[in-house]
Amino acid sequence: MHRIAVLPGDGIGPEVTQEALKVLETVAGKVGFEYETIHYHFGGDRYLETGEVLPDSAIAEFREMDTIFLGAIGHPDVPPGILEKGILLKTRFELDQYINLRPIKLYPGVWTPIKDKGPEDIDFIVVRENTEGLYAGIGGFLKKGTPDEVAIQEMINTRKGVERCIRYAFELTRKRNKEKKLTLCDKANVLTYAHDLWRRTYNEVAEEYPDITKDYALVDATTMWMVKNPEWFDVIVTCNMFGDIITDLGAMIQGGMGIAASGNLNPEGVSMFEPIHGSAPKYRGKNQVNPLAAICAVGMMLDHLGETEGASLVDQAVSDLLSSGKIPDLSAGRTGLTTTEIGDMIVQRIR
Repeated sequence: MHRIAVLPGDGIGPEVTQEALKVLETVAGKVGFEYETIHYHFGGDRYLETGEVLPDSAIAEFREMDTIFLGAIGHPDVPPGILEKGILLKTRFELDQYINLRPIKLYPGVWTPIKDKGPEDIDFIVVRENTEGLYAGIGGFLKKGTPDEVAIQEMINTRKGVERCIRYAFELTRKRNKEKKLTLCDKANVLTYAHDLWRRTYNEVAEEYPDITKDYALVDATTMWMVKNPEWFDVIVTCNMFGDIITDLGAMIQGGMGIAASGNLNPEGVSMFEPIHGSAPKYRGKNQVNPLAAICAVGMMLDHLGETEGASLVDQAVSDLLSSGKIPDLSAGRTGLTTTEIGDMIVQRIR
């Protein structure tokens, strides 16, 4: 029995979540596992009504779950940062979800803006450190609102945080068993303190993995090679901020945000899975948006829960649908089909 906390969230979140859960139900019936969903209605509407974002009591309940599924966060009437920090970052930090996992995979039949590249060229994973760096929230203001204002945001890197992220990436590279190459993406030529720690740790951990090829790329070069030669990458490991940036580039080369899913992992605790797109409030309630990213997030969640057969069914169904030519342009966000129709197409293929 898998206990799953569900946060549909804002905007299109409830719509894509509904289709993702429909796919989950179908897979469970096909494979034969049991699960229970517990819904939590936190987000912009609740904040505007009650002033509550995400109480500590909810975090305590999350700790008792096997996993969390999130739809989307963001409300046009709530100032930026309140929901993102209060729900997304709070969950990541409180549950110590120290890995952000982002597969960059071009499915057959999906358009990519990179000329002459296909699914055989774009298939790698980014492992992003998820609880430190510039996102740790260390800093402040001096003389705020005056001509002499100073704003400080500090990058925090600990040996423990860096090592466990790098070690996870080496293990994933070995398990993935493709090119068996792990690329460290950093800026060691300029960030000579923080990323010296990253390089030293990477080199020391690498001694335990002689079967994995070591590779290094500065972050600016990484963005260049992701466009020019994406086939060079197998697994990339990087810090919080750089990972945030290069994974959005990765989403574009795999066909757009409409197919991009991610996992916020605590390998020893409770993890959270979500589509990486926003809440797209102008499409709320219109049944027009593409739910495939949310469905792919369910596939990632199943794999994490050990339901590998179910995860494979989801991945194959998505691949079959996209290669059929029935979904025109994922990069546009809307496909000409309804949210419900796409969910039904995936369900039919799984059955």
